[in-house]
Amino acid sequence: MHLVHDFVFRSRRSNVLARHGMVATSQPLAAQAGLQILQAGGNAADAAVATAAMLNVVEPVSTGIGGDCFALYWDARARQVTALNGSGRAPAGASIQELRRLGYTRMPRFTGHTVSVPGAVAGWADLLARHGTMSLADVLAPAIRTAEEGYPVTEWIARGWALQVEKLLRPPDWESGDLDNGPEQPSGHELLLDGRAPRAGEIMRLPTLAQTLRALAEEGPNWFYRGEFAHRLSAHVQRYGGWITPEDMAAHTSTWETPLTATLGDVTLHECPPNGQGLAAILAVNLANGFDLAALSPVDRAHVLIECMRLAFADAQQWVADPSQVDLPLDTLTHPAYAEERRQLIDLQRAAPQVRSGYPPGGSDTVYLTVVDGQGNACSFINSLYMGVGTGLVVPGTGVSLQNRAALFVLDEAHPNALAPNRRPYHTIIPALTTRDGQLHASFGVMGGYMQPQGHLQVLVNLVALGHSPQQALDMPRWALLRPDAGLGAEDPGGAVAMEEGWDFGLMAELARRGHRLVPLDRWSRAFFGGGQVILRDPETGVLVGGSDPRKDGCAVGW
Repeated sequence: MHLVHDFVFRSRRSNVLARHGMVATSQPLAAQAGLQILQAGGNAADAAVATAAMLNVVEPVSTGIGGDCFALYWDARARQVTALNGSGRAPAGASIQELRRLGYTRMPRFTGHTVSVPGAVAGWADLLARHGTMSLADVLAPAIRTAEEGYPVTEWIARGWALQVEKLLRPPDWESGDLDNGPEQPSGHELLLDGRAPRAGEIMRLPTLAQTLRALAEEGPNWFYRGEFAHRLSAHVQRYGGWITPEDMAAHTSTWETPLTATLGDVTLHECPPNGQGLAAILAVNLANGFDLAALSPVDRAHVLIECMRLAFADAQQWVADPSQVDLPLDTLTHPAYAEERRQLIDLQRAAPQVRSGYPPGGSDTVYLTVVDGQGNACSFINSLYMGVGTGLVVPGTGVSLQNRAALFVLDEAHPNALAPNRRPYHTIIPALTTRDGQLHASFGVMGGYMQPQGHLQVLVNLVALGHSPQQALDMPRWALLRPDAGLGAEDPGGAVAMEEGWDFGLMAELARRGHRLVPLDRWSRAFFGGGQVILRDPETGVLVGGSDPRKDGCAVGW
């Protein structure tokens, strides 16, 4: 079957409503895998891991056990939010000096040096151990079956897959931007069909990944971090110049942390603390909370939110780092007094010409999922390889792509986010969760690299200040601050704003008059603005209201 698509996706989606549980994510089969777990008696944690595992199978160009994860979990009985940091660290042998000796002036993107220890497997296991009711084998079963039997590839995923072929095959003439791409004959063919990406509607089977997931289900995380797989991963990374050893794999641990919070109206936003960039969303919301957003005109509101985000990114780029190795002034940065001080820099009529926002230098290939169960527990969960299939390095015979999260380090020893042994890098992937009056309000997220805190701000404002339903909040057009290296005419740091199709032309003209350098993007760039999922819970009736981003292939499903 060969399907033809124009990628306009003229969505007129309504909200999904249910009482007993709901899952929303970027691929329908993954959403259904999570729903099956809920219907079998599992809770939000169980369903989240099942959904994440299925996404590894049906969207392997964005996520997998070779990457990292973060989660926020709302325990309905304890009325408490906990944050899981499932990100890995740089190897003990990581060295700025060695990279400089090799000729690098900034972190490479696709060599073995950019592979940090994958944290997803430990994150999945630790989430189940603390909050789940099922075993890892139970929740991996749907993904294993699908990898073995095959599945039809969906539209956006097929399009993204096609962009990763060269990275997976690494031909001799491949221009990666790195100085050394390593040996030839890579194992990326395990994720391709006869050397090409699967087309929309084609059946894709991943037998080596199925074997890997089955071994993980039977033997547990120790097989991954201390057994055969750890040795195979380490050997492969070292073939491509990297430093990871079996000892680095064995030393990995997840961490449970206290979320950062900010207030918008009567709703409290919870974000994972650094090394994740949730700090940027917290700072932007703190700034935005000083304005009557509902009373502002659409153009004033867009202007204010853009300026809030620019200020937030400026601080986040400086201070998002590994707090176990660097002293970060988080209490000061998140204090209302600091927000009030920074808010004075916002001119309601002009874009600030001197704000130099720090933009994470990354792509937008990640998966996000949210689950709320019938007891009111919620899991906001995100899993990623970064930059498509990450490094493009696939551990031979396993179907596991390896992330390139270490590419987010900097090579300046004085910077808090400098590459260093056993340090976690700046991380773009962030889940979000909101509470109101001590009860769950919503579990949501917007995946997509540096777009994520910007998406959190815009969706939250839509939900809270403007009173939008989940689907409406996701359907609204978005803006995005551009990285200086985005290749979209954004040479002026901090000055350019991408505008998605759907914004009023008069509004854009007025933003331009105020000094914003706008870059209108057409329908082909919809993925540039992220992909979100929202589940809202009515505290009185327990009714769940879900929305799923039309910019992706997924859906919200409930029962």
